[in-house]
Parts: sequence; C-alpha cells; structure tokens
Amino acid sequence: QEEKKQLTLKVEELERKLESTSAQNVEFLQVIAKREESIHQCQLRLEEKSRECSSLARQLEMAIEDAKRQVEQARERAVSRERTAQSKMLDLETQLSRNKTELNQLRRSKEDAERRYESRLQDLRDRLEQSESTNRSMQNYVQFLKSSYDNVF
Repeated sequence: QEEKKQLTLKVEELERKLESTSAQNVEFLQVIAKREESIHQCQLRLEEKSRECSSLARQLEMAIEDAKRQVEQARERAVSRERTAQSKMLDLETQLSRNKTELNQLRRSKEDAERRYESRLQDLRDRLEQSESTNRSMQNYVQFLKSSYDNVF
C-alpha cells in the first residue's frame, strides 16, 4: 500500500509535469504560429519591396537618361556662352586699351594744369607776401605818424 501511495504520488507528479509540458507545448506552438505569420508577413513585404526596387530602378534609368540629355544641352549652352564671352572680352580689351590711352592723355593734361596752377599759386603767394609787407610798412608808417603827432601835441 505504501508502494501504491508512492506510485500514486509519482503518477500525480508525472501528470503535473505532463500538464506543464503540454501547456509549454501549446505556448511553443503559439509562438511558432506567430513566428510563421511574422515570416509570412516579412516575405510579403520583401516581395513588395522587390517590386518597388524594380520600379525605382526603372525610374532611375529614365532619370539618368534625362540627366544625360540635360548635361549635353547645358554643355552646348556653355560652349555658346563661352564664345559670346570671348567676343565680349575682346571688345572689352579693345575698349580698355582706348580708355588707357585716354587716361594717359588726361593724366598729362592734369599734370600740365597742376604745374600751371602751382606756378600761378606761387605767383599769388609772392604777390600776397609783397602786399602784406607793404601793408606792414604802411602800418608802421601810420604808427610812426601817430606817435609823431602825439609827440608834437
């Protein structure tokens, strides 16, 4: 009877373990089902992304072709602008040369005018100095006359 009791306890313990293991199996099956669903969803997204990548690759090829055309057109416009710029540059260089010649003539004229001005200025200074000297002499003479007049009276 003791042995039966121990066997019953073992059977109960094994049944608990079996239930626990069954519960774990159910949980594992649920986890596996969720993972399989997740894998399926990932595969669907992968297929969608693959289609999207193919579409983007086609769009990229078209954009590259368009960009090549635009680059060629821009290159042609740049060559045309360069020719125009070179022509303008030659015109400007000619004009610059004329302007330099004119500037040199104007400088010479300015220098001549400055020399004449300096000469005239020096002449006026000399005349002013002479006038001031005469003025001082006259003031001294007037002072002398005043002193003499005061002395006389």
